[in-house]
Amino acid sequence: MSTETIAQMAFWILVGFTFAGAAFAVFPRNIVYNVLGLALALAGVGGFYFYLGSFFIALMQLLIYVGAITIAIVFAIMLSPPLHLEVPKRAAGKVAMAGAASFLFLVAILGVVFRTQWAPAEQRSTDWSVETLGHMMLTRYDLVFEVISLVLLVAIIGAIVTAGFTRRLSS
Repeated sequence: MSTETIAQMAFWILVGFTFAGAAFAVFPRNIVYNVLGLALALAGVGGFYFYLGSFFIALMQLLIYVGAITIAIVFAIMLSPPLHLEVPKRAAGKVAMAGAASFLFLVAILGVVFRTQWAPAEQRSTDWSVETLGHMMLTRYDLVFEVISLVLLVAIIGAIVTAGFTRRLSS
């Protein structure tokens, strides 16, 4: 087999893992299974970064999202009411609105993907070292770096609020 065939197989395996994780994050009724599916989908996205040659971003994806965010969600689950209690039925209106919002988001993303003139990485830059990426994140792309920090802050505050709310209910 040629290296191109192996690379294509690796890509499609990553696509399969990511979509399987996304489906596993959405469809099961057990919230623990949903979090495990989310972790698998986020790990698949990290695999895409690795596949594209951005090792630093791949490791940050695994560290921040698969590690920190997923663990924060697991803590929120542990502090929430027990799973053996009856789960309320999903309202048809809410499901329809979620489907419509998801479809609009898909249309917007596909519009961006198909209207963008994508240039290969070699034409954009030749230096993808960790030092260059760190310099770019703290100068040119500092807004993205701050948004990542904001996501982590919201996750921490959400875990604290959830813990405080659960403690007030149990006492």
